[in-house]
Order: sequence, then structure tokens, then C-alpha cells
Amino acid sequence: MKKNIKGFTTRCIHDGELIDYKYKGAVSPLYISTAYDYLEVEDHKYPRYFNTPNQLALSKKISSLENCEKSLIFGSGIAAIFASMFSFLKSGDHVVFQSSLYGGTINLILKEFKKFNIEHSLVESLEIDDYKKEIKSNTKLIYIETPSNPLLQIIDLELVADLAKKNDLISIIDNTFASPINQNPANYGIDIIIHSATKYLGGHSDILAGTISSSKILIDKILESSINYGGNLSEHTVWLLERSIKTLSLRVKAQNTNALKIAEFLNGNENIKSVYYPGLKSHPQHELAKKQMYGFGGMLSFLLKDEKKSDTFTRYLKIIKPAMSLGGVESTITSPSLTSHSKISKEKREKFGISDGLLRFSVGIEDYDDLENDLTKAFQKI
Repeated sequence: MKKNIKGFTTRCIHDGELIDYKYKGAVSPLYISTAYDYLEVEDHKYPRYFNTPNQLALSKKISSLENCEKSLIFGSGIAAIFASMFSFLKSGDHVVFQSSLYGGTINLILKEFKKFNIEHSLVESLEIDDYKKEIKSNTKLIYIETPSNPLLQIIDLELVADLAKKNDLISIIDNTFASPINQNPANYGIDIIIHSATKYLGGHSDILAGTISSSKILIDKILESSINYGGNLSEHTVWLLERSIKTLSLRVKAQNTNALKIAEFLNGNENIKSVYYPGLKSHPQHELAKKQMYGFGGMLSFLLKDEKKSDTFTRYLKIIKPAMSLGGVESTITSPSLTSHSKISKEKREKFGISDGLLRFSVGIEDYDDLENDLTKAFQKI
């Protein structure tokens, strides 16, 4: 784990920036070439090798934010998820998964693992002893997500990392919901940190990307396979992502503040059955979240007392937009059963605790009073 004495906002802006030596511009220059002189330029630069100037610069910024040695930038979050696992797995191996994961990850596990004769266990509990029970002689990885999508469950990072190390396993976390501003899993011993950069890192609902951060040894191993998978990010999007991350700290802190207020408002509303947000004292893992997170994040989920009215309620919202993604500056709301977890059967969704009426709310940076007013008016119409 790297130590960094600079603050998050300073690192977001300045770490990993490319210097414009010719014109002295304040922003990183964009190098769009896909062809470099192999005789004059060291490290034979080629976009698919993850080593072009903008790719390398941005990877340094992300590594700094996650307190890791190296990072890679991919064309999507799921590409990063795939590479993080399949760079280490072979036929006959086994992986232990937390069951409360992003739906795309669950779908990848259920649809792709069997093609390669890779076994898996889905652990419904958050207790570390239940993960320990699933470890076999052929287990290679432990994969978790905290806060989880969409129920905002929190698992103990330190205990997971310790279990992995004691059993010579690689620990992987999807850190998308937290963002590096709210949580640095490397500080607790987690080996590999993944982000769907489409979400908070991009932050404006206009970039598709993914990242992996880890030690040099593990990133070099992932790179060997990723060059063959061809999932690198284009230079234009790399440049846009680097620009977006400059405001990451400011955006996320504003979203943290709004989300906590929204969660408290919803928690006391007569139309609400349940609210899932780690910042609430009623959340079962609230104390753990306080221990391992700097802020509680901009994501929450909730259930209406009359779950059948969830779609109707969503249609009445005017500022908060119905949208599939999350983490943008604008507030969005979605039904996981119709979007992020739609590829999972209804039976499995219900087993994971995801009812058809559940609404996932990505809180933006709008003025809080406007968000509360939007929700209040929608409640009055259902």
C-alpha cells in the first residue's frame, strides 16, 4: 500500500496529470495516436497494451486515490471485473462470492463460469465464518462488494483480507458504490480494487469505463491477460475521465451530504416501509461503515409501503430522473429488478432480498430542498 500525504481533492486534480511542456497549458494534452515509433519510443506504445501517454497518466491518478502501486483502465466496469478474475483462474478453480453483488457480476458468474468449468459459491451472509466454510482446496479468489448494489450491505474489509491471506487467496472488491473518496480497501489489506468508472469516477453520465488497482505484481499479471482480452479504453475517453476525476472529491462529498439528509427524510416518511443506507443508525452495519468508510456515499435504496406503486411514484418525480446508471451529478432512480438485476431470475432476486418494488436512488448534487420537494410532491400523488 502506498502512503500519500496530500489530500484527496489535491490528488484528484494534480496527481497523474500530463505536463504540456510545449504550450504550458493548465490541462493534460491529449495524445490520440494509435501508432508510435517502435525504434525511438521505449516500451512499444500501443493502446491495447494500456501504455499510451494518457492511459499511463490517468492510471497514476487512480492509483494515488486508491493508495495502490499500479492501475489499469478498461472500456467498461464489467471488462475490469472479468479481467480481475480471469487473469488468475483456470478450469477447475473455485471462487467465493458475496451474494449481494451488482447484477451484471452475478450474470457473468452464472453464465460464463460454467463454460470454463470454474466453480463458485455465493455466500448470502456477511459473517466471515460463512466465507471460511466455503473455502476449498481449489479456491483461488474471494470477491466482495461493499456497500453492495442495491441493498447497501457492508462487509468487514479487514476480516475478508485476513481470511484471504491466511488461505493464500486473492481478495477482490468492487468499490464502485463507495468511490475512492469514501473508502480505500487497500488500507485494510484487500488485494484488488475495481471501479465501474462509468459511475462516480466519470460522474456525468457520459463515460463508459472501468478500472483495476492493485500491487505492481498483481497488475502486471492482469496486464498479461488483458492485452489478449482487448478491453482497453480509448484515448479520448481516457482524457475525459481524467478531467472528470478532477472534481470527484467535491462531487462525492456533496452527494454524501445530500444522501444522508434524503435517507433521514425517507426514514421518517409515512409512505416508506424500509430505507437502506449505511449512514442511518438503524442500518445493521452502521458502526462497521463508520469504521471503514470516510463518508457513507450517495447511494440508497428504499421500499414503499405499497410496493406496487413504485413505478407510478417514479413517474411523478420531476427533478429526479428514472435512469439505469448511477453516480452522476444528477439524481437518478431505478428499479433494480427492471435494470441492474433484470438478467437474474425473479426467484434468485427474491432470494438475494431484491423485491420487484425496491427502488435504488443515486443522489446527485442538486440543492437538497429541491430534491426533498420533488419527493414530497410525488408522495402526495400516490
